[in-house]
Parts: sequence; C-alpha cells; structure tokens
Amino acid sequence: MTTATGPATDPATDPPADPAATARAVTAPAGRGPWRLVLDQLLARRAARFGLLTVALLAGLAALATPLSALGGWTPEEFDRSAIDPYLGGLPLGAAGGIGPDHWLGVEPVTGRDLFARVLHGGQVSLLIAFTATAVVVVAGTLAGVAAGYFGGRTDAVLSRLMDLTMSFPSLIFMISMMAVAKDVNRVLLMTAVIGLFGWPGIARVVRGQTLSLKHREYVDAAKVGGAGSWRILGREILPGVAGPVIAYTTLLVPGMISTEAALSYLGVGVRPPTPSWGQMIAESINFYETDPAYFLIPTFFLFLAVLAFTLLGDALRDILDPRGGRS
Repeated sequence: MTTATGPATDPATDPPADPAATARAVTAPAGRGPWRLVLDQLLARRAARFGLLTVALLAGLAALATPLSALGGWTPEEFDRSAIDPYLGGLPLGAAGGIGPDHWLGVEPVTGRDLFARVLHGGQVSLLIAFTATAVVVVAGTLAGVAAGYFGGRTDAVLSRLMDLTMSFPSLIFMISMMAVAKDVNRVLLMTAVIGLFGWPGIARVVRGQTLSLKHREYVDAAKVGGAGSWRILGREILPGVAGPVIAYTTLLVPGMISTEAALSYLGVGVRPPTPSWGQMIAESINFYETDPAYFLIPTFFLFLAVLAFTLLGDALRDILDPRGGRS
C-alpha cells in the first residue's frame, strides 16, 4: 500500500499528531476516507450487501408510503366491500387473500382494506418508532457512558448504579402497564419514550468500557498537558474513539426495537387502530390464519425481513468497526 510522504518532523519540537488523522493515514489509501473503506468492506460481504440493500429498500418504501399507496389506488383506511364475501364471514374474494390488479397484496378480511397500503404505512409507523427509540437510547447511553468512564469517581458510581437499577427492572411488565394506563397520549411518542427509558444502559456500559481504555491513551494525556479542557477532550479525542462501536451497536439495536414495537402492538397496548403497524396487523390476522393465511404471512414476512436485514448489517458493521468486540 502506498503512503503519502510529507516534510520531516522533529518529535522533540512538533506537537503530537491528531490520533484520528493518524489512523486515517495508516488505514486509508490516498484519496479514500475511512467510511469509504467501511462501505467497500460491507459491499464485499454477501450477507452485509443483502442487509444494506434491504434496509435501504424498506426505508424507501416507508418514506414513500403515501405516494406509493396512491399509486395502488387505495388509502390504508379505505374500505372496499366489493372485495370481500359477506356470506363467508367477510373473507376476501379470489385466491391468495384477494391478490389481483386492484389489490396488489390482497385485502384485509371483513373490512376489505388494501394490504399493500396498510403494509407500507405499517412499516412507516414501525420503523419510525424503532429509529426514534434507537436514537434516544444511543444519545442517552453514549452521554452516560462517556461521563461515567471519563470523570470516574462519584459520577461513575452514580451512573453505574443507575444502569444496574434500570437493567434489573422488569421492563416488559412496566411497558405493558404504562401503555395500558396512558390511554389519551400519543402512542408513537409514548412507545418511543418507554422503550428508550429502558434501553440506554446496554450501550452505556459499552461506551463506558471504551472510554476507560481511551482516557489513558498518550494523545489524551498530551491534550491535557496542552491545556485542553474536559469538554474539548471529550469532543475531540474520546467521542471519535467510541464512534465505531456505537455505530455498530446502533445497527444491532434497531431490530430489537422493531420487535419490541411489534410485540407491544401484538399484545394490544401499542399503536391503536386504525393506524396500522406490522405487529398490530399480525395480531389481527391470527383469527384468520386458517381461512386467509396470506393476511398473516404478508406482514409477518415484512417484519421478518426487516429484523433479518438489520441484524445482518449490524453484525457486519460490528466485525468491521469493532473487531475485538465482535470476537469476544
């Protein structure tokens, strides 16, 4: 690998090199940044390539749910009584749950609502909750982990005990209770807050461990000797060092958030009808899995595909960005 040459430096008089720049110079070929290398390594792995493309496709479908539903000719709340048979308990007319040119993925039994539109808007709600809750967890966990690892002492003791307390709490029971009691609250915001409340300690522990190892590095000591304050050191030296593991952990958090939202909606304490979500659609389809299996299989397939894609992408990013953590 070729390396760029520059003017000679005198280690006795020149200041220490920026560690992030040094890492880029060592690992990245000329003209290629570290994130381009990460993308190249992702695309070189078949499973990661599948995960990345699937995530991009699902995110695009969710973002364009409204125009794509209009393209199909139906909104997610619009009933089509002509697509169901009132003499057979409202089962869809036609094979495979009513799949045809008018309804590309069939219709919902009893109501006749278009499954294509509901799956798209259900994915929009499910992914919105998952992404937002993940952002809350990552921000809160990273801040708590960096503060505990860098400042140590009483700060570390208080935050570590708070992590232990939160992780020992029966979170699922509390989530179900909160969602059942708070009836007149925006369900998306409430689910995001409740999931984020119990999700931050895991990433906080990871970041705390990384920070403990980074704060004793030579370049951090050099920054302290140079007069840099704690906030400057945290922003310039510590946070870039923990960015790789945090990004990998974030990608692995998303499938868990999707599953949590689906589980709460399946139990009837999540998103309320008529707003669709994948978990809610699966819960409603249980009564028809024998007579209309397509109604059960379609949202289940999309939920499975999303969890699988994010898991494969997260595993690959963890191996690339945090190889030591991936082997442990």
